[in-house]
Amino acid sequence: MTEASRHALITHLRELIPLADADGTRAAAYFTEERVPRRAVLLHAGRPVRYCYFVVSGLLKLVYTDTAGNQHTVSFAAEQWWESDFGAYFGRGPAAFSLRALEETTVLRLSLDDYWALCAEVPALERFMLHKAHAGFIGAQRRILSLLTSSAAERYTQLLDRQPDLLQRVSKTQLAAYLGVSRETLSRLPRRGK
Repeated sequence: MTEASRHALITHLRELIPLADADGTRAAAYFTEERVPRRAVLLHAGRPVRYCYFVVSGLLKLVYTDTAGNQHTVSFAAEQWWESDFGAYFGRGPAAFSLRALEETTVLRLSLDDYWALCAEVPALERFMLHKAHAGFIGAQRRILSLLTSSAAERYTQLLDRQPDLLQRVSKTQLAAYLGVSRETLSRLPRRGK
């Protein structure tokens, strides 16, 4: 693992928990750095999920493909985000989602066996992971509620508030898919400052 990736991980962990230098070093040893080319697929729907990923740099997209072949963008994961098909990861089952790099991306991957060993060796990490899981559940519920009750313009505003950098990093087609609208509808939405 490069020193930059190690530093990014330990800094991220320390945002939520106190972490001694020795524990940071032990934690980093459980992760494997992977450089992922643009358009590469990290998770394939239907295949086993071996890792969860911490994004050091770059951008990932989690997608669900329905039985009719329609792709639904579930999330974008940028720097300091964790991503995987967590149901399949923790359940050791096949992925329901695909995960693709939208940019050249550097991730730190963690197997499930190493996840549990890490939590046992550095108990503060279990609290960190629990906090991240809670934040993920809350975020997923907010997204579902937004899709059920908010207009396209409201969903767009929420996206601008939460992930404004996505406007420069993903295509309008991908943004529209994430918001659950057509590209044409997205083009008609009012821009901030207008």
